[in-house]
Amino acid sequence: MRGAVRAPDGGAGLAGGGPTDAGLIGAGLTDGGLPGAGALVVGVGVRATTAETELLELIRRTLAGAGLPADAVRALATLTGKGGHPAVRAAASALGVPVVEYPAEALAAVPVPNPSGTVGEAVGTVSVAEAAALAATGGGELLVPKRKTASATAAVARTPHHRNAGEHP
Repeated sequence: MRGAVRAPDGGAGLAGGGPTDAGLIGAGLTDGGLPGAGALVVGVGVRATTAETELLELIRRTLAGAGLPADAVRALATLTGKGGHPAVRAAASALGVPVVEYPAEALAAVPVPNPSGTVGEAVGTVSVAEAAALAATGGGELLVPKRKTASATAAVARTPHHRNAGEHP
């Protein structure tokens, strides 16, 4: 699944073929635009009114509450059009990671444990944070289901670990 990638400074490119590929590889993302094995992705959802500090604090609390290190995060993932939101840009900048955006249709195809009809009516998919985190990990594991504040959501997924030759499942 391809998504648009926005660098922490707000610049955009296309995952797996855009001008930001070199920066993504340097940020721990593969040449396909997905984080490397075992990396964390934080899926985020925001409203127009979400404050910069609200989202970053939610992300930090979500990671800390699960005992996950912020320096293991390789990307933020969200709904197309939300990567340019000031709160998303500020969080990406603070964490030093790019933002990957997915269209509502792509997110709607991702099975999630906590769908929301309200979100579905508003944006065309029943999940943003969980679905975006899972989409960006390319079939990874949802480590932390969505956590919410008044106007933001965050969920954490980990990319699949690849077994070495000879390693048993």
